Amino acid sequence: MARRSTKTPPPDDFEEKILDIDVVDEMQGSFLEYAYSVIYSRALPDARDGMKPVQRRIVYQMNEMGLRPERGYVKCARVVGEVMGKLHPHGDASIYDALVRMAQPFSMRVLLVDGHGNFGSLGNDDPPAAMRYTECKMADATSLMTESIDEDTVDFSPNYDGQEREPVALPAAYPNLLVNGASGIAVGMATNMPPHNLGEVIAAARHLIRYPGADLATLMRFVPGPDLPTGGRVVGLAGIKDAYANGRGTFKIRATATVEDVTPRRKGLVITELPFTVGPEKVIAKIKDLVGAKKLQGIADVKDLTDRSHGLRLVIEIKNGFIPEAVLEQLYKLTPMEESFGINNVALVDGQPLTLGLKELLEVYLDHRFTVVRRRSEFRRTKRRDRLHLVEGLLVALIDIDEVIRLIRSSDNSAQAKQRLIEHFSLSEIQTQYILDTPLRRLTRFDRIELESERDRLVGEIEALTQILESDAELRKLVSAELAAVAKKFGTERRTVLLESASTPLAAVSLEVADDPCRVLLSSTGLLARTATGEPLPDTGGRRAKHDVIVSAVLSTARSDVGAVTSTGRLLRLSVIDLPQLPQTASAPNLSGGAPLAEFLSLEADETVICLTTLEETSPGLALGTLQGVVKRVVPDYPANKEELEVITLRAGDRIVGGVELRTGEEDLVFISSDAQLLRFPAAQVRPQGRAAGGMAGIKLTPDAQVISFTAVDPAVDAVVFTAAGSTGALDDSFTSVKLTPFDQYPRKGRATGGVRCQRFLKGEDMLLLAWAGATPVRAALKTGTPTDLPEPDPRRDGSGTPLDVAVAVLAGPVS
Repeated sequence: MARRSTKTPPPDDFEEKILDIDVVDEMQGSFLEYAYSVIYSRALPDARDGMKPVQRRIVYQMNEMGLRPERGYVKCARVVGEVMGKLHPHGDASIYDALVRMAQPFSMRVLLVDGHGNFGSLGNDDPPAAMRYTECKMADATSLMTESIDEDTVDFSPNYDGQEREPVALPAAYPNLLVNGASGIAVGMATNMPPHNLGEVIAAARHLIRYPGADLATLMRFVPGPDLPTGGRVVGLAGIKDAYANGRGTFKIRATATVEDVTPRRKGLVITELPFTVGPEKVIAKIKDLVGAKKLQGIADVKDLTDRSHGLRLVIEIKNGFIPEAVLEQLYKLTPMEESFGINNVALVDGQPLTLGLKELLEVYLDHRFTVVRRRSEFRRTKRRDRLHLVEGLLVALIDIDEVIRLIRSSDNSAQAKQRLIEHFSLSEIQTQYILDTPLRRLTRFDRIELESERDRLVGEIEALTQILESDAELRKLVSAELAAVAKKFGTERRTVLLESASTPLAAVSLEVADDPCRVLLSSTGLLARTATGEPLPDTGGRRAKHDVIVSAVLSTARSDVGAVTSTGRLLRLSVIDLPQLPQTASAPNLSGGAPLAEFLSLEADETVICLTTLEETSPGLALGTLQGVVKRVVPDYPANKEELEVITLRAGDRIVGGVELRTGEEDLVFISSDAQLLRFPAAQVRPQGRAAGGMAGIKLTPDAQVISFTAVDPAVDAVVFTAAGSTGALDDSFTSVKLTPFDQYPRKGRATGGVRCQRFLKGEDMLLLAWAGATPVRAALKTGTPTDLPEPDPRRDGSGTPLDVAVAVLAGPVS
C-alpha cells in the first residue's frame, strides 16, 4: 500500500536558486564568527572591570534587584532566572557556575557574592548544592563594582533581544582583574590570571597615577607576586617577573606543611594550606595511589581533619624510621602538594584580546577609572546646574511674590500665566513651569533662606566639579584618594608567602632514619621510649621528674628489635623504631614523653612486663627468677620470624618475678624471699638452657615463703639492698619499717641454698612486702611514678628497719 505524501508542493512560479560557495571560505567565515563570539561574549574578561560577560550580568542584575549587603538573602535560583531571562541567554548552568565561583572564599581574593549555603569545597571535592537550596546577595565589596553606574559613567548596549539594556563594563572602583584573577578558554587562546592582594595592587595603581612613567621594577616593589586565597608558598619568582613584564610566565605553588607529633608514637606532616584550586581529596587520593604502587614510602596514614572552626587540616602520619622532611620533599615531587601555575594575562582591550603585563593592566584600568570619574563628574555637574537654574528662577519669583500671584490670578489659563511670567521676569520656560508647579506653602520667608543656602552650595559644588573636569591633576588626585579609601576599608594581610627559591632539597637524602645506636627504656609506670645515643646517661641527682624511675634498659640500634619479657614467661618482640624518641638531656633520664606499653603489646589479664632484653646472639643471655625460687639463664636464640616466644616453661602456679639482661656473665644473682632471706650466688653457677627448659633450683624456700625479688648485681660496683617489712595480709602501701643495707654485707652462698637473713622483724611484722638489690645510686618511686627519697644505709645485715613516711612501690638503679 502506497504511503500518501504530506510534503507541500512548491508554487507554480517558484524558481529554484542554488548558490555555489567554496566550503573552505564558508568554514573560515563561520568559524571566525564563532571564535569572535566566544572570545568577546563568553570566555575572556574585560581588562577594565576584570569580568566576563556572565559575571558582569550577575553583578549588574543583583544591583538592579536591590540585593544590597545590608538586605536579606534570596534564592540563587531567583538571581539566575533574572539574569537568564533578561541578559544571558546561554542556560542556567553557566550562570550558576559563575555565581558559585564568585561566592567561594577559596576562589576569590575579594568576594563578589555573599553566599548562604553549600557553595562547594576546595578542589570541588564537595560540589555546591543546587540553586534552589542556596541563597545569595551582594558582598560588601561588590557595591564598589556598580557604584555610580546610574550616573552615566559607562556605556550601555541592548541585550540579546533588544528589550533590556546592560553595561558594556562596570565602573569598578578597584582593579578587579588583578585582585581576583580570571580563567577561561576561548578559541585559539586562553586566559589564566592569579589573584593578588587588594592593598598591594591599589598601592601600585596609586604610584602609577603619581608617576605615569614608573618602570616594572618599581611597580613590583608594591606587587611582588600573587596573593592566593588559599595561601601556600610561591617557589621561584623568575616566572612571575616574566609574567609581569610580557604577560606570560610560570611559578610553582607549594602547600604549607609543619612537622608535629600527631600521636605519642609518631610524627606527622600537618598541611594547613594547599596550592590554589587543589583540594584535600585530590591529595589524599594521589597519596593512596602512590603508596599502593610502592612509589612512596614512609606514609602510615592520611586523615582529613578539616572543619569550619580550624580550616584546612590534612594530617599525614609518618612511619617511624622515616625522616618527615624527606618524605615531605617526596610529596612535593609526586603529589599535587606542589603545582605549577601558568600565567597568561589575556584580556579584552577595546574588544580585542591582548596579552598584557602588570603595568599595561594597571594602565588600562586607570584609563577606565579616569573616564568613569570624568563622566560621573560631568553628570553631577549637569544635574547641579539644572537644579541651580530652577533655584535661581524660584528666588526671582520670591523677591516679588505679590506680582507673581497677581499675574497668575489675572491670567485666563495656565498657558497665558506662563507666558506673562516669562515676559515680566525674563525667566526660561523650565523656570516658569517649576514656579507654577511649586505649592504656595513653599513660598515662605524660611524657604527663601533655604533656597539661598542651596544656591550657594550648588555653586560651590559646580566649581569643584568644574575644577576636576578642567584639571587632569585634580582628576588623578581624586581617583587616587578613592582608591586609598577602598584599600583602607577592604584591604587584608598577605596570605601567600613568596620564596625566591626552594629550601635545600632532601630528595637525595635517605628517607629512612639511620640505624644509630640507642637505648630502649622501660619506666616503672609502663612507659616505653628510646634515646638517640648509645653513651651512658649522666646522673646529676637533685630533684627528679615523674616517670624517671627506669626499671629496665637495653642497648640496641634504631632499626633493630628488642624483647619484652612478661610474668607468664613470654618474650614479645618490639620494634625499636616504633618507640618515641626522647631528647638527650643533661639531667637524669625522664620518660614523661614515652608511650604506654598497651600501644605496642597485647597482654593477658594479670600479665605484666618484667624487663627488656636484647635479641642479639652475642649477649651473655637473660637471667630469670620465679615466684617459687626457680632460676634460669636463657640461651640467646630468638628466631627473627616470630613475634612471640616462650623463654621458660613454668610450673603450675608459678610466675616470673624478676628478669635481667646480663652484660658480662660475671654478675651475682640475688633472690630475696618473703621471709627475709637473701641468697647471693654467681651467675656462672647457672648453666644456660634453651628456651623450652624449665630452669633449675635457685633458692631453697620454707613452705610458706615465696620469692618477692630477683635481680643481678655486678660485684665490682657499689650496691645496696632495700627491704620493707609488714604483716601478713598487709597491702603494699602498709609497710611497718624499711631498711637500706650495703650489698657487700651479704656473703655469697651456693645455688639452691636458703641464703642469709636480710632484716629482723619487729613486733607485728612477719614478712617482707617489698625488696630489691642493685647498684647505687638507687631511685625509688610511688605507684604514680613520683620520685621519693630513701633512708640512710644501715650497715647491719640483719638489723631491723626504720619507719618511712611514704610507701615505696618500685626501686631501680642507674641506667648504664
